[in-house]
Amino acid sequence: MQATHSRPRQPTLPIDCRVVSNPSFTRPAAPMIAPSILSADFARLADEAAAVAGSEWLHVDVMDAHFVPNLTLGLPVVQSLLKATDIPLDCHLMIDDPGRWAPPYAEAGAHNVTFHAEAADDPVAVARDIRAAGAKAGLSVKPNTPIEPYLEILREFDTLLVMSVEPGFGGQSFIPHVLDKARTVRRLVDAGELRLLVEIDGGINADTIEQAAEAGVDCFVAGSAVYSAADPGAAVRALRAQAAAARAH
Repeated sequence: MQATHSRPRQPTLPIDCRVVSNPSFTRPAAPMIAPSILSADFARLADEAAAVAGSEWLHVDVMDAHFVPNLTLGLPVVQSLLKATDIPLDCHLMIDDPGRWAPPYAEAGAHNVTFHAEAADDPVAVARDIRAAGAKAGLSVKPNTPIEPYLEILREFDTLLVMSVEPGFGGQSFIPHVLDKARTVRRLVDAGELRLLVEIDGGINADTIEQAAEAGVDCFVAGSAVYSAADPGAAVRALRAQAAAARAH
C-alpha cells in the first residue's frame, strides 16, 4: 500500500543541526506509551480513552484519503476528545498541505502535532506555525524515506516520528530496518546536537517493542496491542515495562 507521494521533498533551509532548540529538553525517565485510537471502537472513543488513562499520550491518526489511501477522523473529533480525556493528544497528520491544516489542531489544544516530511514543501515553516499555535511540533518519515536529508532541520522539532509500517492502515507488520533511523537520531540526541523525542509508530507489540527500545526510541505508538487486549490499561503497563527493561540493558 503506497501513498501518493513516492519521493520525499528536501528541506529548503540550510540550518546547522549543531545549533539546538528546546534548551530545557530532558529525555523521559521512563518509556512513553501512546495508544492509537485508530484501533479503538470509534463509537466509544471517550470510553476507549478512559481505558488507557495511565498512558503518557493518546495517539490520534488523521488521514485525508489523499496523502494516504484511507480516511479517518478530523478536527471536530479531536476537539470532542479533548473534552473527554486529560491524556495529552498526539495528533499524527497523514495529510496533504500540512501548512494549512496543522495549526488548527494546535489551536484546538493538541499537545503534539506531527506531519509528514514527504507532504511539506517547507517543514520548518510548518513546525514554527505549530509551535506558535501552542503545541509541540513533530516530523514523521515513512519507512523508505531516508532521515539524512532532514537531520539539519530537526532542531526545529520536538519529536521525530519514525514510521515502522506504511502509513494508512493499522494492524500491519513491523519493518525492522527503520530502526537505523532511530539509532542515528538517538546518537545525535545523546551527543547534545539535537533535543527531541524519538517516537515510533507501526507494528509495536510485545514481540517488537524491545528492539525498538534498544534502538533508542522514547515513545511507542501501539494500537492493536493495546485495544485488542482484554484490559487495555494493563497492556499499556506491560508494554512500558518491557521497553524499560530493554532500555536498561
